[in-house]
Amino acid sequence: MDDHRAQVEELLADYRRSREQLVSVQRELAAVSGQASSPDGMVTATVASGGRLTHLELSELAYRRHRPEQLAELIVRTVAAAAAGAAEETYQALSAVLPASTDPAAVVAGTADLRPDEYAADDTETLDLGYQPVRRRVDDDEDNEQRESWLDSELINRRVR
Repeated sequence: MDDHRAQVEELLADYRRSREQLVSVQRELAAVSGQASSPDGMVTATVASGGRLTHLELSELAYRRHRPEQLAELIVRTVAAAAAGAAEETYQALSAVLPASTDPAAVVAGTADLRPDEYAADDTETLDLGYQPVRRRVDDDEDNEQRESWLDSELINRRVR
């Protein structure tokens, strides 16, 4: 009977250690964040775990240096860079508790035990909801180097009318 009791105690001790490690990883995951700034410093984004945007800062000059569509694209790229940083932190926290052969990115994506053909999008089952693709404006170098603010040009256009 003592042998059985010792096995139970050992199992309980293992369970407690595993649970403590899980609590530790959960705390690390809850604290995950990523921050990125645009190359010109006009946009700074901070995201939490899961890529949730928690802070977005735009320089006062951002509206003068970039046209609206350029600024929108810059924001999207900066948030994506911050999310990538947060994702890397997430993968590092998870890799401490996962078997060495397990890809943390696949665990987060929910595809760790699936083959690519099981989670790849099936092109034959698309549903047309009537959405039209958004036409993107092509940026050329002259437009990016433009010194006159789009805000100023809008004001000038209104005064001329």
